[in-house]
Amino acid sequence: MSAPAASISLLLEAVARGEAAGLERLYDLSISRVYGVVLRVLRDPALAQETTQEVFIEVWRKAASFDGSRSSGWGWLLAIAHRRAVDVVRSNEASRARDGAYAQELERAIVPGPEDETVARAERLRVRECMQSLTQLQRHALEMAYWDGLTHTQIAHELGAALGTVKSRLRDGVRALKRCLEPTGKEGS
Repeated sequence: MSAPAASISLLLEAVARGEAAGLERLYDLSISRVYGVVLRVLRDPALAQETTQEVFIEVWRKAASFDGSRSSGWGWLLAIAHRRAVDVVRSNEASRARDGAYAQELERAIVPGPEDETVARAERLRVRECMQSLTQLQRHALEMAYWDGLTHTQIAHELGAALGTVKSRLRDGVRALKRCLEPTGKEGS
């Protein structure tokens, strides 16, 4: 059985005066009803327990704003409980919406569109053309280094060439590729 509205109002007045014993008694008399209101809104027992504690913290801070001539103690207390629970629901929904929007944005950023694929295809074609402009020795050394993932020493061993020779071929090949891939001239200059 719940406490009479008059005793809840008196306890709220005691809490407004800063009496911790008044808050303890208010808590004991109203916890089950406050928790029930919060649980009906949230439907999650753990979240309802946490939110109920927040309700009593808010009551402690705002008890001075209670006006017994405008509402009953129960009405004021349960209105705070309901409002706090609704705020939690809204906050959780907003958080889920932000997470969903972020996931969609991330997905759009990761998944290439048709224009990205067109650009990538053109770049691949250009690299192939530039690779064909290299000497056979440079091209083979670069393919072994970048596509096969071999070290300079491994390439030298595979080719039966001196390490310094392999490094020179790679360096010269990279320079030639860079020159080939750089834009030719500036538009409108």
